[in-house]
Amino acid sequence: MKLRVQHQTVYRYEKPIPYSIQTLRVSPRPYEGCAVLSWSVRGEGRRELPSLIDGFGNLTHCHTVTRPHAEMILSVEGEVETSDTAGVVLGAHEPLPPLFFLKETALTAAHPAIAALAAKVAGAPAVLPRLHNLMSVVRDAMDYQIGVTDVETVAADALQRGAGVCQDHAHVFIAAARVLGIPARYIGGYLWTGHDGRDYDASHAWAEAFVPDLGWVGFDPANRICPTASYIRASVGLDYWSAAPVRGVRKGRSTETMAVKVTVGVGDQ
Repeated sequence: MKLRVQHQTVYRYEKPIPYSIQTLRVSPRPYEGCAVLSWSVRGEGRRELPSLIDGFGNLTHCHTVTRPHAEMILSVEGEVETSDTAGVVLGAHEPLPPLFFLKETALTAAHPAIAALAAKVAGAPAVLPRLHNLMSVVRDAMDYQIGVTDVETVAADALQRGAGVCQDHAHVFIAAARVLGIPARYIGGYLWTGHDGRDYDASHAWAEAFVPDLGWVGFDPANRICPTASYIRASVGLDYWSAAPVRGVRKGRSTETMAVKVTVGVGDQ
């Protein structure tokens, strides 16, 4: 399946600021389930941004503005060809060993509520069915609701509220998998929902867990499925903060607003 992505992020400031820098992890890298046909990440003036490979293996772009500015625009456009691998990720660049992804973070901290959730699936006979059960248990425990959480909400708080967005479902799944001793990590990317031309105000997120004899396998608790050909995998991290699509800092005191528009559609076959 060929998929097209357009992703624009616009920052506006009440008063001009003298300096800002943004780091973007929005670019897929090829593996057996994804071929990158074209991809560009640009700033003002449509200039291509410089890039590097970070410690997680993400293709990371940097955008810096060193003059007074009241607006900043980041634009991502690209096309990939994907195939359905039942969520199994083979051939991806893996600079870190699986056991690294047992590391706890503030957003995925173990908590009695997380441990209780994990205990519901601990009796499954093998790792893979245990993870499929965990995906369903997480979704059963949490409705999908926008506005209940934000990017700083930790997994235990989202679970207690019983609602959140894909980021929260991924964090709870990851935290519970690690309680079970299964390496798990956060994945950022894009999802074609079957509706061309529809705009969204965010990209998508899910989790991957390490399964012996299979390797890394994706799980999307928000949608109760393993990733299909409709998913574009763009970033990897321990949690949202290390895989966030856009993060930055700025100098100057000014009120900031941010507008995001994401469109995913089917390309020419």
